[in-house]
Amino acid sequence: MKNTALITGASSGIGKELAQIHAEQGGDLVIVARSEEKLNELKDELESRHGISVTVLVKDLAEAGAPKEIYDAVKAAGIEVDFLINNAGFGGQGKFHERDWQVDHAMIQLNVVALTALCRYFLPDMVARNSGRILNVSSTASLLPGPLQAVYFATKAFVTSFSNALAAELHDTDVTVTALLPGATETEFASVSGMEKTNLFANMASARTVAEDGYNAMMAGKLEVITGITFANKIMLGSIPFTPKKILLSQIRGMQEVKE
Repeated sequence: MKNTALITGASSGIGKELAQIHAEQGGDLVIVARSEEKLNELKDELESRHGISVTVLVKDLAEAGAPKEIYDAVKAAGIEVDFLINNAGFGGQGKFHERDWQVDHAMIQLNVVALTALCRYFLPDMVARNSGRILNVSSTASLLPGPLQAVYFATKAFVTSFSNALAAELHDTDVTVTALLPGATETEFASVSGMEKTNLFANMASARTVAEDGYNAMMAGKLEVITGITFANKIMLGSIPFTPKKILLSQIRGMQEVKE
């Protein structure tokens, strides 16, 4: 396989668009998600349309052993991963003390632990050959606390911080780490998280636009890229350092309350 990208959460949304973009560039793929049917449909489409090779790995990254299983499967197949794209993740709306702890635990496992583990498994190989790029899909949610999505916002804060730190550690190599920070995006996220009837998701960016911005930033070796946000969101993000924390938290809570 040549110029290979491994993409998690590749069956839909931003991950699927990232797979499409990489295939359009003539790169091979390892696509990972829980839905075997959707992955095989994507494999058939991309291989027939672009003449590339696609390997399907059906894994639930909320399961503790999945990252190691993915790495072992890739090594056993003799595949060299040039681009690691950690896209899989999910959120959930509601007060923390009222939410199902098992769901939030799975969110932390997927959004934080699995992403970190995959970086740890694949990064040494990249450093050894002094080439490779990592794209970690975070969120503009990482830039502030998120009442009514407390755990999700906190997991994304980890992703951005972790990605930035790795990039700095690798400054003297040709390996780069980029964080993608999208705003509300047209994916299954809103319906899965229960956020589809909130002001936060009133105006959404297309998954393709977000994926293109993330892919281009990764290829350019950028530290991070913020994309898919409205003008009002830009103003709000820019005002974060100057807004009293209680006022900011009240604003965010209001944006995430479900409208009747």
